[in-house]
Amino acid sequence: MSHYTLDAKRMMCPMPVIKTQDRVAELQVDDTLEVICTDPGALNDIPAWCRINGHEVVGSKEENGEVIITVKVGEE
Repeated sequence: MSHYTLDAKRMMCPMPVIKTQDRVAELQVDDTLEVICTDPGALNDIPAWCRINGHEVVGSKEENGEVIITVKVGEE
């Protein structure tokens, strides 16, 4: 299991989700991806994408104007 970070700052919907999808496709099951973005809509969009695609949000927070969401890669 490895941990990765994705910088999706200054991207507006739907780009944070698309970038997350592209990066997750390169990872292995049980890897984690920390997505850092400034679009507050990502707090809803990324978890919804995870539910649809079999991944898990293991953490989310807002700090200093950034949204940070940690995704655990599941089996699609």
